[in-house]
Amino acid sequence: MRSVIRRSAASGYTLGTALVIGALAVTLAALLIPVQLFGGNSAAAGAQVGEDDGGGTVSTQYGPLTPLDRDFVRKVRLAGLWELPAGRMAQQRGGREAVKTAGEHLVMGHTELDKRSIQVAQSLGIELADKPTDQQQGWLDQMEPARGVAFERLFANLLRRAHGKVFGLVAQVRAQSQNSMVRSLATRTNTVVLDHITVLEDTGLVDFDSLAAAGPPSERLPVTRPTPVRTSERKSEVIS
Repeated sequence: MRSVIRRSAASGYTLGTALVIGALAVTLAALLIPVQLFGGNSAAAGAQVGEDDGGGTVSTQYGPLTPLDRDFVRKVRLAGLWELPAGRMAQQRGGREAVKTAGEHLVMGHTELDKRSIQVAQSLGIELADKPTDQQQGWLDQMEPARGVAFERLFANLLRRAHGKVFGLVAQVRAQSQNSMVRSLATRTNTVVLDHITVLEDTGLVDFDSLAAAGPPSERLPVTRPTPVRTSERKSEVIS
């Protein structure tokens, strides 16, 4: 009888351990999935998207710095490396004023975020990329030969899709990070990304049906049109 009890207890212990390990694995996977919304791989950034860079969580004078924190700072920099050139293209090639305005906001917003991400990286010892990912360069390559309405539609939809995917992750980092510098960067990034979403939608060229068909990222962030804001108000928001 005692041997039976021992076997039962051992079996229960093994099953319980397996369940705990399985639950931890699922939780870890759930935490990593949102990071993949930025898209693409970047050897220059020091780690693939969603991968732990191997540095673990380290203590800084601004609070704990996690792998997710570092990955976020790197991705803010990466966003500017392709969205700044895209914004300049829109300023130069846009036939309608709304496209030029969207390009202007992209240039202003990512010029600011680029400086902020570099400052944060220098303070926290984070290595940054100096060129876009292959995927981001591919988006620029798509826009490069386009002209007229074809360019305007491509610009509006590529950029709106990218910003929509990033928006949910920015909010997650802002809510979870215990590092004051990273939280400050996430707060400002959230404001700039929402401004960019608004001006891109103001072009009237965004294909909302294709956004809705894009899958899980669109489900995380429902496709809705923000309340229009006057251009002068948006400019002051980005510059301040």
